Amino acid sequence: MNFFSKTKDKIIIEVDKKNYYKRLFQFIIGCFIVAVAYNIFVVDNRLVPGGVGGIAIILNNLISIDNAFTIVLLNIVLIIASLFLLGKEKTRKSILGTILFPLFVKITENINILFEIDTSNILFSVLVGGMLYGIGAGLVFKAGFTTGGTDILNQIISKYGKTSIGKSMLLSDGTIVLSSGIFFGVKIMMYSILILYIISFISDRIILGISDNKIFYIITEKDIEIKKYIIERLGQKENVLMCVLPTKDYYSLKTGISKIDKEAFFIVTDSYQVYGGE
Repeated sequence: MNFFSKTKDKIIIEVDKKNYYKRLFQFIIGCFIVAVAYNIFVVDNRLVPGGVGGIAIILNNLISIDNAFTIVLLNIVLIIASLFLLGKEKTRKSILGTILFPLFVKITENINILFEIDTSNILFSVLVGGMLYGIGAGLVFKAGFTTGGTDILNQIISKYGKTSIGKSMLLSDGTIVLSSGIFFGVKIMMYSILILYIISFISDRIILGISDNKIFYIITEKDIEIKKYIIERLGQKENVLMCVLPTKDYYSLKTGISKIDKEAFFIVTDSYQVYGGE
């Protein structure tokens, strides 16, 4: 093992250990919130927000199988597949979520009886449930964890299908959501698409926060003069790296950068379409 490999491994270990118990607590709270939103707003309305939770709702309505049981069974299958196809390191990061999420789903399956929330208005359930689900998911990802499930499947598809994580997510979650139209009708499918969008939007805001900075894309024929002004007046000349990665990996990259170079300056923006690199 060369010096670079040793340094890389050391950084990865330090990133995983940094604020571990604080992040673990945040992950547990987030996972619990997702389970509560799932049972109160999603299940009764047969919404299918992608993932193994969405598959569980479809199977529950077809053959009356317990949602938590379906989730844990699918997670076990995916964990085994991950061990063989992705390796121990990537699998290790998914184990906790694959156990804790279905456990919380089981514990909170009758929670709507305690709160007596009227979820008969499906649009209300989509909006409130989507926001609550998104907050929980955002806390989970911001802590550097996942809830397992199709996150594993997406990595497998990406690796062996030679495609991006984004396209893998579109394929897996998209297929699950669209299949709700076959079993529950087009109306439910449209609401499922809407709640999936709300979950994604809110979780991104939890992870990245609200923007208080601006990015300039400058189109000019006087690029040298403007560049000189920026360097001399507003900052100094530095090398620039750019990478695109799934939002769930935000914590790992941000922490890794700060471990390598405490003086590093970086910005984070949303990326909507990614081409190439396949």
